[in-house]
Amino acid sequence: MKDINISKVIADKRREKGVTQEQLAVYIGVSKASVSKWETGQSYPDITFLPQLAAYFNISIDDLMGYTAQMTKENIKELYHQLSADFSRKPFNDVLAECREIIKKYYSCFPLLMQMAVLMCNHHMLAEGAPEQKGILEEAARLCIRIKNESEDVWLTKDAVSLEATCYLMLRQPQNVLELLGETIRPIANDDKGIAQAYLMAGNLTQANKVLQISIYQHLLSLVGASILLLQLGNEQFEEILNRILSVAAVFDLERLHPNSMALTYLNAAQGYSIQGDAEKALDMLQKYTELCMMSFFPYSLHGDSFFNELDSWFKEFDLGAEAPRSEEVIKESMIQGIIHNPAFANLMNHPQYKIIIKTLKSNLGGN
Repeated sequence: MKDINISKVIADKRREKGVTQEQLAVYIGVSKASVSKWETGQSYPDITFLPQLAAYFNISIDDLMGYTAQMTKENIKELYHQLSADFSRKPFNDVLAECREIIKKYYSCFPLLMQMAVLMCNHHMLAEGAPEQKGILEEAARLCIRIKNESEDVWLTKDAVSLEATCYLMLRQPQNVLELLGETIRPIANDDKGIAQAYLMAGNLTQANKVLQISIYQHLLSLVGASILLLQLGNEQFEEILNRILSVAAVFDLERLHPNSMALTYLNAAQGYSIQGDAEKALDMLQKYTELCMMSFFPYSLHGDSFFNELDSWFKEFDLGAEAPRSEEVIKESMIQGIIHNPAFANLMNHPQYKIIIKTLKSNLGGN
């Protein structure tokens, strides 16, 4: 990430060229004192001198100023995780103000805007009140709209549309989601299979294996994620849906491979049982949720296993790497609050086992 740093650039380029401050001053038509002030940062060259200075050093005006409107993928990743950590240890409004300054400064760097929108979505709940939280989600949605309308990157635009829809879901605006994504589901593209077959035809078995592992992994998480949403319908198939999720989870060892999916499974199962009035099964699922949160989650990062042994290199290519999109402190607090402030568990609040579960979570995760 670069700031305007023209003073250092002028000094460095002048030395590289082997000229004195006096010689540079004569060429530009200013005093030696003016050049000295430029190089020490006491003043900046008049804007009319910039083309002449850039031409003299044979560089662009952007290079002369030491500024770029874009950030590298690595810079964006480092910045995201730095701000994510800051949200857990600094005043929320201070970090949010810093995010807004960065957005303003790099307003044409669409990959950065995308990650700033993700950052806002992942931390909006830390804002003081509901109106503030709503405003942050709306701000994230506006960033997505800018990316969608201005970026020429097809994949980035697609990601922006998906995140915009997520913002509307968090804002409880289902009609906006349907208008954005459409009301019907289109068939899944088979591009991954085509890519794998192409690698097979080319004799590149290693790459074909990697592509197929990635495809299976993504379809697996999509299957489980959709099944978890089915649990929320609370229909007569509740038990069957849950049993099928748990069966798939056991086959692929999801508690270790992707503990977040299993945490959501146990939490939604507990909600369903509690709403049905089955306290015993609800508490059993909450117990599984608690054990998972304490034993399998941290330190959190995306990873493969003995079956998905080609995934780790793929995760490293992600915009945010394999690290969690929120800090460990924020994740732990959300794990606790997801139970305490869940209206579905209101009928369990006075149950001794429920109290033990909350106490255990707070004791092990450090919540309030």
